[in-house]
Amino acid sequence: MTLDLDGAGVVVTGGGNGIGAALAARFAAEGARVVVADLDGAAASAVAERVGGVAVAGDAASVEGVGALVGAARDALGEIDLFCANAGIAVPGGPDASEKVWSRVWDVNVMAHVRAARELLPRWLERGSGHFLATVSAAGLLTNLGSAPYSVTKHAALGFAEWLSVTYRHRGIRVQALCPQGVRTDMLANSGSVGTVLLGPGAIEPEQVADVTMEGLRDGRFLILPHPEVAEYYANRATRTERWLAGMNKLQRKLEDTSE
Repeated sequence: MTLDLDGAGVVVTGGGNGIGAALAARFAAEGARVVVADLDGAAASAVAERVGGVAVAGDAASVEGVGALVGAARDALGEIDLFCANAGIAVPGGPDASEKVWSRVWDVNVMAHVRAARELLPRWLERGSGHFLATVSAAGLLTNLGSAPYSVTKHAALGFAEWLSVTYRHRGIRVQALCPQGVRTDMLANSGSVGTVLLGPGAIEPEQVADVTMEGLRDGRFLILPHPEVAEYYANRATRTERWLAGMNKLQRKLEDTSE
């Protein structure tokens, strides 16, 4: 079961820049009617104007914000065929990060997906079709050195996407997880030495992520991997766990040595 984007109603959260903006542009080029959602209203409006879409400003993570977004999108589109839960935040730190930080990252990276699904599923199940694309990140398959909140929440986002898929695929609901590694976005630029050392050399452009996403939407695979090597890393993590953990710890020590 794949999605025909021509005429489809599509929502992209975090659509004001980076991967979200590239996805919105690509979907529009394929004939989709696109709602661009972003906390930054000016950025959402700029992208929507470029792609001929509709901008919705607001928080796509809170209960009220998700409800307002889905309502506004239905007003604009009639129905939502594809919902791209793309908004995400990364904050450095470990257990020392504040309760407020952990709570906000959890809301944006996980609960935004849960709250969107809560709004979308009743109508999708009634009509027997719907498509949920979660931007999870390779961190959800592996881990992200330097940011426990990001790593933990991205694992949870992947877990929720898997749960949706196994629970509803026989009822016409398609769920996919987009898991890029380094992408040249503001998030990478703001990640400091960790991003520069680990992700910078292999980073790709947001438009390349959009191209691979289109391939994934066409063939229906659950994991969409713009960096194919992530599949091998993921397999090693599962089957050679001790060696994988030792290798990641080696990278951690390298980062610590670099920062001294």
